Amino acid sequence: MNVEINGPKILGYLFGNTNLPITETMRNAWIIMAFILLLCIFLTHRMEKIPKGKQAFAEKAVLMIDSLVDSTMGEGCRAFSPYIMTLMMSSLFGSLASLFWMRSTTADLNTTLGWAIITFILITYNKIKFGGIGGYLKGFLEPIFVMAPLNVLSEIATPVSMSFRHFGNMAGGLVITTLIMGALKVLSNAVLGFLPDNIALLQIGLPGVLSLYFDCFTACMQAFIFSMLTMAYVGDARNS
Repeated sequence: MNVEINGPKILGYLFGNTNLPITETMRNAWIIMAFILLLCIFLTHRMEKIPKGKQAFAEKAVLMIDSLVDSTMGEGCRAFSPYIMTLMMSSLFGSLASLFWMRSTTADLNTTLGWAIITFILITYNKIKFGGIGGYLKGFLEPIFVMAPLNVLSEIATPVSMSFRHFGNMAGGLVITTLIMGALKVLSNAVLGFLPDNIALLQIGLPGVLSLYFDCFTACMQAFIFSMLTMAYVGDARNS
């Protein structure tokens, strides 16, 4: 069985500089951003005082995100709703891209690490904003000063764990699906050797079931978990 599992392909280089590659992930991310933009324009086009149809759906989605932000982060945090909605949609559609013959953007650590770093910046900003720079630095010495190294590691571990959790689940699904597809092709050639090599009959059915889990269920769960962790960490930073 000859199966190759590689990272995102390099499609070219920006300004011809080999240090600035344009990857498959970057291309797919721009496609997803364009899709989200067009979806938002479509849902908010010709809005009316009495919502119905697509407008009612859009308003319901906004109310759900606002309610989720209120219950997770506390009152007065609705300014974060646009970011949480954007994060959730980018994660969901980035993971579901594999259903449309594109490599999932979330199967690239650069994507999830970028989101985690933004969340880490928001956490640090809110800790300093609501606790002051002195309170932020003092937090590293609690409960006793000898805990400072562990507290620093704990702070750094937040974006690392968030990014690797999301990336690991999506990349793991990609690897498992690819290996199973390769194994089914070998089994199909062994059992149904009378068929042409390009017809792997046993690949029909099981990959679709796996896709429902790895591409759909896991994509929805990871988008929700990453967004919930972002709200929980930032909300805690505001209230600490």
